[in-house]
Amino acid sequence: MQKILGEMRAAMERYEMVAPGDRVAVGVSGGKDSLVLLTALAKLRAFYPQPFEVVALTVDPCFGGVQTDYTPVESLCRELGVEYRLRRSRLGEIIFEERKESNPCSLCARMRRGILHNMAKEAGCNKLALGHHFDDAVQTFYMNLFYGGKLGCFSPKSYLSRKDLWLIRPLVFTEESAVRSAARRHALPVVKSACPVDGATSRQDTAGLIAELEQRFPDLRAKTMGALQRAHLDNW
Repeated sequence: MQKILGEMRAAMERYEMVAPGDRVAVGVSGGKDSLVLLTALAKLRAFYPQPFEVVALTVDPCFGGVQTDYTPVESLCRELGVEYRLRRSRLGEIIFEERKESNPCSLCARMRRGILHNMAKEAGCNKLALGHHFDDAVQTFYMNLFYGGKLGCFSPKSYLSRKDLWLIRPLVFTEESAVRSAARRHALPVVKSACPVDGATSRQDTAGLIAELEQRFPDLRAKTMGALQRAHLDNW
């Protein structure tokens, strides 16, 4: 966790993600990425030079009409001294039953993000932290290239003017392997996703392709990240 805290602090300082007095909402899906982000941000409050508050927010898609048990996440928040807010939704029903989306991931992400934006504002937060890490950034770059024919990636920090809300991604310098290891070592209460297409997405396909390419080009991910930063692509 110490390594992750150092990488997170470096990202936050480089992209000026946090200012004094910020109230930062953390989108907590229950997956390893969001739980590590939540835990690290809660720990970072103790010594980060810019004082800030943390609030954890969860949107339950209620896949299959069944509410997910987030009790373990709620318990973790109590241990960390973090306020926890949970909202049940009809995302699963809308996407898979009403609209019968053949490629549901993008729509689900947008709708869930919209709910999180509203929850963050209701909680009095001016920042929303998302759990995207180093590998997510690299994968997103190649997904945009392979599937969309464009050069682009999400931004480490971006502003939503219609919501007056900043989106920040403090884990962008942290590799997924480190996140996975930290979640395991700290026994974080990962909640298994009930999504019907979990594990069968274009992101998984892209991750597999990158792994294959790295056998020939060992520094591919690091070089991709460096190229994003040198080109200042999407505010990198």
